[in-house]
Amino acid sequence: MSDGNDSRAGRRLVLVTGATGYIGGRLVPGLLAAGYRVRCLARSPEKLRDHPWAGQVEVVRGDVTDADSLAGAFEGVAVAYYLVHALSTGAGFEDTDRRSARAFAERAGAGGVERIVYLGGLTPAGVSERELSPHLRSRAEVGRIFLDCPVPAAVLRAAVIIGSGSASFEMLRYLTERLPVMITPSWVRTRIQPIAVRDVLRYLVACAELPAEVNRGFDIGGPEVMTYRDMMRAYARVAGLRHRLIVPVPLLTPALSSHWVGLITPVPRGIARPLAESLRHEVICQEHDIADWVPDGPGRPLPFTEALRLALRRIQQAQVSTRWSSAAVPGAPSDPLPTDPDWAGGSLYTDHRTLLVDATPAALWRVIEGIGGDNGWYSFPLAWAVRGWLDRLAGGVGLRRGRRDAHRLRVGDSLDFWRVEEIEPGRLLRLRAEMRLPGLAWLEMRVEHDASGRTRYSQRALFHPRGLAGHAYWWSVAPFHAVVFGGMARNITKAARKEPKRP
Repeated sequence: MSDGNDSRAGRRLVLVTGATGYIGGRLVPGLLAAGYRVRCLARSPEKLRDHPWAGQVEVVRGDVTDADSLAGAFEGVAVAYYLVHALSTGAGFEDTDRRSARAFAERAGAGGVERIVYLGGLTPAGVSERELSPHLRSRAEVGRIFLDCPVPAAVLRAAVIIGSGSASFEMLRYLTERLPVMITPSWVRTRIQPIAVRDVLRYLVACAELPAEVNRGFDIGGPEVMTYRDMMRAYARVAGLRHRLIVPVPLLTPALSSHWVGLITPVPRGIARPLAESLRHEVICQEHDIADWVPDGPGRPLPFTEALRLALRRIQQAQVSTRWSSAAVPGAPSDPLPTDPDWAGGSLYTDHRTLLVDATPAALWRVIEGIGGDNGWYSFPLAWAVRGWLDRLAGGVGLRRGRRDAHRLRVGDSLDFWRVEEIEPGRLLRLRAEMRLPGLAWLEMRVEHDASGRTRYSQRALFHPRGLAGHAYWWSVAPFHAVVFGGMARNITKAARKEPKRP
């Protein structure tokens, strides 16, 4: 089995879908390190612009839900990675997943692709698909579509993936840290086989070199089978927390427990529910045949506690390269931009404020780029908290997604219930709202200069209402703008004045 670093790997081109997501964003540098040439397929290529590896890959615009947009994406491609799903697109996500996978397989075959690699979910043995959660059922169906298509496929099936920033890890982390005594759903007693994200990536990269005759699924997991309760107690030990008292009760259904998870953790209900539903049945590897082609070596796959230690170390060192929130919220607006000179989207409400700042532009920019997360939003914390809770109750992402990095932002980063739409270091930060709203909303913060060269802070909130409800929403919150947006402008400039001077 090749390790991917030979001359053959160096000549091969691979296509990665889902490069803006948690796994895809980590797979790309792994493939580059192994010597492959990489092409990324993205609905919004600009979201990949600020990734450290952006200059080393080719990026093409395309969407797996639109077969016509895939034309040309497979030209010269040897291996195609399918790392997307339509989970949060609504009730019809299974049909969307089905159509997208079929279109991808058809175009890959027509383009001469030698292999498709898909990361799906581990399904319980002896359980009919009708009893599976829609999430797992769809993942299993997509895997079958690829295995039945003319292109040889490797379908990797994983249960809980443990790594810094993964949804499963964040759920485990916040539940354990915030609740020393827990009344938990009965699924905390379900046996599962977690796997470290490092091992998932190792297997994914190696699958590019599988022999052509290999067309099958592989169960992948770590060395331990444990319950979710075991995982929480192990986390408490690794993190140096006191022993956690965990009391399972049968009353919390997956739907109710997803609300409970959404209440305690930053993971929104739309993501927590499929994770909870997937834990109703035991998900344990039935084979480890992947080792016949990808030898594990000493200490591999990583033990659960070692995966926890690595994840915690990444968080403490602010080296989280991707998070569960890296992927954009499906259906979130990105166009039209409110700064387009020919923007003709109808009504556009604005709240514009400017203040002179007795600070250097660099000091002001450090405050702007550090906004959100633990630093907050510099005004009326209760109002921001209430808005976040209301969004969670409406099924939105809420205010607790935080930041990937405490000091640096890049295009595509999630920032509480915003997403970075544009950033020009030292000059402009534009955020697009991803909370539930009857319209589209943006928040811009700029570092400018007045005629005499003094530093000026410019802040603009924009809202494009959708229907009567949108207009009513704007005018209902307008009385609070002076406190929220005015206070934000004043406190940001005040914080900039206190910033220590740096060369």
